[in-house]
Amino acid sequence: MSNQKIKALFPEILEFLSKPYRYKILYGGRGSGKSWGVARELLIQGAIRQQPLRILCAREVQRSIKQSVHQLLSDQIQELQLGSFYEVLENEIRGKNGTKFSFTGLANNTVESIKSFEGVDRVWIEEAQTVSKKSWDILIPTIRKPESEIWVTFNPSLDTDDTYQRFVINPPENSKVVKINYNDNPFFPDVLEQERLHSKEHDPDYSNIWEGECKSAVDGAIYAKEITEAQEQGRVTKVPYDPQLKVHVVMDLGWNDSMSIILVQKGVSDIRVINYIEDDHRTLDSYSAQLKDMRYNWGQMYLPHDGRTKDFKHGVSAEDIMRRYDWDVRIVPRLDIESGIRVARMNFHRVYFDTNTKRLIECLKHYRRGISSTTNEPGAPVHDEYSHGADAFRYLAVSIEDMTNESWHNSEIKYSNLGIV
Repeated sequence: MSNQKIKALFPEILEFLSKPYRYKILYGGRGSGKSWGVARELLIQGAIRQQPLRILCAREVQRSIKQSVHQLLSDQIQELQLGSFYEVLENEIRGKNGTKFSFTGLANNTVESIKSFEGVDRVWIEEAQTVSKKSWDILIPTIRKPESEIWVTFNPSLDTDDTYQRFVINPPENSKVVKINYNDNPFFPDVLEQERLHSKEHDPDYSNIWEGECKSAVDGAIYAKEITEAQEQGRVTKVPYDPQLKVHVVMDLGWNDSMSIILVQKGVSDIRVINYIEDDHRTLDSYSAQLKDMRYNWGQMYLPHDGRTKDFKHGVSAEDIMRRYDWDVRIVPRLDIESGIRVARMNFHRVYFDTNTKRLIECLKHYRRGISSTTNEPGAPVHDEYSHGADAFRYLAVSIEDMTNESWHNSEIKYSNLGIV
C-alpha cells in the first residue's frame, strides 16, 4: 500500500506527528483530538511504509482489551477506509505488510517481560498521567531500536506527577512537546461544546478537564485544601537550615514498602520541613549513617508504635537499633488515624516546606480516601505508594508539641481540644 495516498484530516497543530522525533508529547484537556490524531497517524504510518512497523499501545493498567485504544484504532480504520488493509483481531491489529499493533498494561509486566518490547518501532502511551516513575524507568531504555519513537498523550493531573515532570517540565532531548486543547481542534463537535459550557459554569475542575491545567491535588485528596493554601501562601519555598534550632527526625518505617523520613525544625510559631528521604529495602544503619553525614544539630527521633516491635529473628526493635546509634528515640503518641489527620490539618497552616521535599508534597497531594463501590461514600485512607509520606507527616503533627530546641523535653503530649490525653 506504499504508493497509495490516504486522505486524512488533522488539526494543524498535529502536523509534527509525521516528523521524526524520539519523543512526541501531547497533553491538554478534553475534546482536543490528541488521541484521535495519534491513532490516525500511527495507522497511516503503519500502512504506507514498505517495512512493517511494530507498534505497542500501552497504559499503566490494562485489565482487559476494553481498557486499551483498540476500539479507537478500529473506529479510525473505518474512518480512513483502511478496512481492506488492516485485520482487526480480538487482542491485536495486523496490516497486510506485517505491521502489528499490540496492547499491554505496563504495571502488569515484569522487568523481564518488558524486554520483549526491544524491537518495537513506536510506543503510544495513552492516559500517561497515571504512569509511575518505575514504569517509565523500565520502559524507556527498552525502546532502543534505531529510529524508534515514544508517543505520549495525557490530560495532566498534578504538576508533581512523574510524567508531567519528565516530559513537560524537563523534556528530554529530541522531544516535541505540544499542549493542545478544544480550541485547537477545528473538528470540535457541538455536543462537546454544550458540555464544555455547562462545565465552565458548574464544575470547579473546569480548567483541568477542558484546558489541561494541573490540579492542586487529586480528586478526594484528604489535604487538598491545606496543600493548595500552602502553595498559594508561598509556604512551599526555600527553607534554610537554622543551626540554632534542633533538627528532629520523624519516620514511617518500611522495608518492602517505603521508608519515609521527614527532617523538621520547630520555630517559635512555625514548623519547617527542611528535608525528606524516601527509599526501600535498606537497613536502619544505612539510614542512620545517611542522616549523620548531614551534620545537623540533631534533636529527637520519632518512631511509630511498631518501632517497639521486636524482630522475631533477632529479638531487637527499630527503637533498640537506633538507640545503639546514639539517637534520642521517642515513640509517636498513640492516636487513631482520623484523630491524627485532624491534628495534621490543625497544624498545616504553620508548616513551611522546602523545595527539595517535592516527593513529600506529592504524597500529601495524592493522599486520599477510598470510595465504596456500593455506596459511593468515602471511607478509610487508601494504603498506596503515597500513604507512607502522609503517615510520616501525621506523626510529625502529633509529635510537634513534644519537640523542643533544648536538650530536655516534656514527653507527655496532651490534646485537650480533641479530648485526647
